[in-house]
Amino acid sequence: MTATTELIRGVPRVRVNVAYTAALERVGLVPLVIPPLSAALASVILDGLAGLVVTGGEDVAPARYGEPAHPTVEVHEGRDESEIALIIDARRRRLPTLAICRGIQVMNVAFGGTLVQDIPSQCPGTIDHDPGRGRDDRVHEVRVEPDSRLAGALGADCLTTNSFHHQALALVSDELRVSARSVDGIIEGVEAADPAWWTLGVQWHPEELVETPEPWDRNLFSAFALALGVGR
Repeated sequence: MTATTELIRGVPRVRVNVAYTAALERVGLVPLVIPPLSAALASVILDGLAGLVVTGGEDVAPARYGEPAHPTVEVHEGRDESEIALIIDARRRRLPTLAICRGIQVMNVAFGGTLVQDIPSQCPGTIDHDPGRGRDDRVHEVRVEPDSRLAGALGADCLTTNSFHHQALALVSDELRVSARSVDGIIEGVEAADPAWWTLGVQWHPEELVETPEPWDRNLFSAFALALGVGR
């Protein structure tokens, strides 16, 4: 699983939220944290792994999809380089991949797609996708294509999710298929266009919802584990 870097107590540190590692451990997986590293190391990193989780965080640099930056954008160039290389190599290997929040965005950019840089200013009339609620609060509805791999993983074609993003997918790469949207049309889920590559991307944060009564997000992590040969 990918991570970011952050200045904590005056020292640059590698950081990832515990919610990710806990969600993976509960379905029988052993999470290993990948810091932002040189793109040249992507193949070496993936050699020993059964799957890849691309986690949430900063915005992807708009220069990577040929646009000037919106004033709200905050980027981590080293993380972009590392994660794009990992995603491209995962595609080459058809390594099962779960992409979450920033993850779905950087995956789209890795394959030539673009992003809405700021939903409130660029998509007027949409619902609030960053309402500042609790991390396990389900705040808006997501509708999933009934015949999609995502619907099968979630066990539902309609669910309510948390939401902590100001960006979203715009032009979607040909490598991906849109499989979920919120009620205002914002893309909330994608999967690989190639059925041989088990890959799901979601715009919400399922790792924060595995302890809630609803089963959808637990199902998603269980489906990922099953794709890695763990569980049943």
